[in-house]
Amino acid sequence: MSLVARHLEENGIPTVIVGSALDIVEHCGVPRFAFTDLPLGNPCGPPYRRDVQKSVVRQALGLLESAERPRTTLRADVTFDDPHWRPRYGRVDPKEMARLRALGDERRKRQQAVKES
Repeated sequence: MSLVARHLEENGIPTVIVGSALDIVEHCGVPRFAFTDLPLGNPCGPPYRRDVQKSVVRQALGLLESAERPRTTLRADVTFDDPHWRPRYGRVDPKEMARLRALGDERRKRQQAVKES
């Protein structure tokens, strides 16, 4: 999306990226970025929470209007419904590690076989 935003901007179309990967998006140098400190995959808020989603969109559009310089980041003032999501996000149950590792190994073998054929 960062490259698309830059292309659109070069052609006179202003953009705002809404996302949750602060370090990655800022590194890409998008013109305007509305950062939401929410789980990846939920940049506009929790599912079915229109109030939160509308707030994110309002803030992003406000950034489009108010940014005075390139590479402006706005930290949206929204929170996820579960305030304890962060410690659990992406956590793998130790009991599942061996099974998941085996699945990953098998997937890599299939991918390598496809490359070689």
